Amino acid sequence: MVDGRVIRSTMHELMEVAKRAFNAHLQTGTGGNISARVAGSNAVVIKPSGVGFIGCNPDNLLVVDLEGKILKGSTKPSKDMPFHLGIYRVRPEVNGIVHVHSPWATAWAVLGEEIPTITVQAQSKFGKIPLVPGGPDGSKEASESVINAFRDPAIHVATLQNHGAVGVGKTLLGAQELVELIEETAQVAMLVRLAFRAT
Repeated sequence: MVDGRVIRSTMHELMEVAKRAFNAHLQTGTGGNISARVAGSNAVVIKPSGVGFIGCNPDNLLVVDLEGKILKGSTKPSKDMPFHLGIYRVRPEVNGIVHVHSPWATAWAVLGEEIPTITVQAQSKFGKIPLVPGGPDGSKEASESVINAFRDPAIHVATLQNHGAVGVGKTLLGAQELVELIEETAQVAMLVRLAFRAT
């Protein structure tokens, strides 16, 4: 049985990080997803479908096991939940996942191009940002594609074709900081490309 105090602490952490993502304009509306592994267990706290990052609270967050069985909550699971749980299954060191539809990163994903890691910080933090091939939104094929990309323990970030960005971390805050850097890198790279085309 999962300790209720640990679940509450994980929910609080998720709400704080979700608020940070919203305030950073990385996600609007009810899109994207965010989850955190409950320490010392195979349980995960995850944002459900139809709830925005800013609207996460203990009454609507779901607690699920790694196979997707709902342990706590009555809201509808997100269609992104399978790839979150799949990453946790193949990457036991990952304790937090943030998936957002941030504008600059998503622009590169729609173009079908990897974001060039042209800044020193991006090169040192993640080297490259793989572009994961897409599939029908919420499909098994799309989830498997994301899970397979993150099987490599060297991969901590990716963009999903026509979809958005994903960061994983040993902590949920660490994952959030990575998606912030993905967005910054995407913006800088696009501005540099436009500047070169304008000259």
